[in-house]
Amino acid sequence: MVFVALTNFNKMQSRYSTNPTDFKNYSTERIREEFLIEKLFVPDQIHFCYSHYDRLMIGGIKPVGQLHKLPNYDELRAEYFLERRELGVINIGGDGFVMVDSELHTLQKHDCLYVGRGVKEVSFKSLNVENPAKFVMMSAPAHCSHPTAFMKAADAILVDMGDAQTANQRINYKYIYAGGLLSCQLVMGLTVLKNGSVWNTMPPHTHDRRSEAYLYFDLPDDQRVVHLMGTPHETRHVLVSNEQAVISPPWSIHAGAGTANYSFVWAMAGENQEFLDIKLVELRDLR
Repeated sequence: MVFVALTNFNKMQSRYSTNPTDFKNYSTERIREEFLIEKLFVPDQIHFCYSHYDRLMIGGIKPVGQLHKLPNYDELRAEYFLERRELGVINIGGDGFVMVDSELHTLQKHDCLYVGRGVKEVSFKSLNVENPAKFVMMSAPAHCSHPTAFMKAADAILVDMGDAQTANQRINYKYIYAGGLLSCQLVMGLTVLKNGSVWNTMPPHTHDRRSEAYLYFDLPDDQRVVHLMGTPHETRHVLVSNEQAVISPPWSIHAGAGTANYSFVWAMAGENQEFLDIKLVELRDLR
C-alpha cells in the first residue's frame, strides 16, 4: 500500500523565557499567553510550540485523512526537522502508526516511540478514522544520535506514587530516560491518576537545570485542571482544559489538581536526566 504524505500544518508558535521576578506581576491573561498551549490536536494539522526554555518543542498531530509528514520549519534553520534534534512520541488516542524512514511502528494508547537525531522522514497516520490517533510530540536539541526505539505501555517502568488519603495516588510510566529508551537529553513519560485522586506532583518540586512541559488529557471537556506554577514563595495558577499543555520554567513548581480524573504526558530537557535532580518543596513553605 502506498501513501502520499501531506504537510498540512500551521505556523509554529514561539514562547520566550521569563524572569521569575517579572512573572509575579503577570495578569491571568499574560500567564496564559506565555505558558499555556491551547490547541494541539486539530484534525489533519500538525501544531508545534517552540519554547526558549531549553529549546523544548511541544507538538501534536491528530491524523484523520492521509499520512502526514513531520514538517520542517524555517525557524529551525535546518535542512530537516531532526537534523540537530531528537523526538519523543506518545499516543493518547486510538491506534495509529509512525513511519520512521521506511520502518513502521504501530502505537496503541500510551505507547511511546523515540526517534534519534539524523532521521530525515517521520510520518503519522491513524488506523481508524472513527477513532483517530493523537500523537503527543516532544523534541529537544541533540548533540549525538541514538537509534529509533519503541516501548509499549506494558513494558514501561511503572512507579506507584502518592496515597489515596492525600488524593494523589498515581502511576508514573517512565519511557525515555537514562534507564529506559536512551536519548541525548530528552526525558519523557506519562502519569495516570487513580480513581478518586486529583493532585499531581504533590508535594511539589523544582529543578533548576531542567525545564518541563505537561500535556493534560483524558479530562472531561467540562472539567478543568488547576495547574500551579511560579516560585514556591510566589505561586500562581492557570486553568487548563483537556488536551492543552503548559510550559514549566526551571524555577517554577509544576503541580495541579483536577475537578475530575485525568492523565498527563510530561517531558523534560536540560542539563541532567536524573529524576532525583530536584529540589523538594515542603507544603508549609508554599505561598
